[in-house]
Amino acid sequence: MCGSAAASSRKQQELIAAAAVVQTLGKKRKWGGSVPGHETKDRDRIGGDIRLNNDYFGLRPLFNEEIFRRRFRMRKSLFLRIADDMELANDKFKQKKDATGKLGFSPKQKCTVALKMLGYGSIADAHDDGIRMGESTIFECLTEFVKTVIAVYGPEYLRPPNESELKHILATNEARGFPGMIGSIDCMHWEWERCPTALAGMYKGHKGKPTIILEAVATKDLRIWHAFFGLPGSHNDINVLQRSPVFDDVANGNGPPVDFSVNGNNYSLGYYLADGIYPEWATFVKSISAAISNKQKVFASQQEACRKDVERAFGVLQAKWKILHGPARLWNKRTLNSIMIACVILHNMVIEDERDLVLPVVHTSEWPGAANPPMSAVRSNASIEEFMDALSVIQDKEAARNLKADLVEHMWGLLMTPLQAEVFLVHDPSPG
Repeated sequence: MCGSAAASSRKQQELIAAAAVVQTLGKKRKWGGSVPGHETKDRDRIGGDIRLNNDYFGLRPLFNEEIFRRRFRMRKSLFLRIADDMELANDKFKQKKDATGKLGFSPKQKCTVALKMLGYGSIADAHDDGIRMGESTIFECLTEFVKTVIAVYGPEYLRPPNESELKHILATNEARGFPGMIGSIDCMHWEWERCPTALAGMYKGHKGKPTIILEAVATKDLRIWHAFFGLPGSHNDINVLQRSPVFDDVANGNGPPVDFSVNGNNYSLGYYLADGIYPEWATFVKSISAAISNKQKVFASQQEACRKDVERAFGVLQAKWKILHGPARLWNKRTLNSIMIACVILHNMVIEDERDLVLPVVHTSEWPGAANPPMSAVRSNASIEEFMDALSVIQDKEAARNLKADLVEHMWGLLMTPLQAEVFLVHDPSPG
């Protein structure tokens, strides 16, 4: 009797243990946290921080300012400003003690590894021996860094130009033969190596690989004033434009007034230089693909040269932040979006930091630029009727043709001396 009861008790215990095992197997391990059996390495964080300071930030650093700028993609003063702002804005960039009482990584170490990941496009494990930081911590620093850069600097470095900046842009472009031009627009593809198989077809670009598209507007100084990122690579520039917010302010009545005169005709809407795929709108000036007359050839040559502003900006963006030059090796699209936008913001910060911030004063009699700041504190939404009227003005094909014709004449008169013009017109197969 006793033996039967003991056997029954053992069987019951075995069933309970088996049920517990089955329940445990059905659960997925929580992402992150401690891993049973994982080896904990004493990487000497404090020693790594001391070496970093001796190399770059001490009173007599081992590496000078030139080497610092090459490796960090910016001047030391800008880096220190960013590191201070990161520490103030994000609690994860503050130096704290871990569960064992050891002091954690310093803000400089965290910002350094994030910038080197962006600047070199290398794998996280490549920085373990120098920064003394593990792979998972490096990824966390990178993710938090780009998010915080967007939160802290996005409102300032991803905005339309203000009144003085717009006046400077308009004056610069008028001197190049394009009065009323506010920038160049184009798209860039970033290959997505870790694109999920289920999405690969939708994201497959013109090169046969999954890509994500960045639409941008840039000026001669390579400053990027508009960045729209995230559409699949299967879209062309027109599809991207149809979803882009680039003309939202103009359509809602919040855009800056841009009044200018070309060839005796007055216009009140600024425009972008664009390539041939863009639609024939009043806000785009395209080249002439089959230029016949010498006037058309001169205009086409100048338009194609000035339109390179945005392509040069893309080139500098990818050269400075190598993570954008190679394929994206992350699977999370939101993280990729944060990386791209953060790189654009950092690009603009470096552009501003390394140029003369005193813009030339342009007298209003020389150039009737914008009278009001484009970024108004009060932003109104237009009614449906006002929105449709503004949209029809933006997409006016007749205005686009008239503007291009006036610019052709204006460019000819600006670049050609009377003697050169006479020689050209004598040999012109289709004058005028």
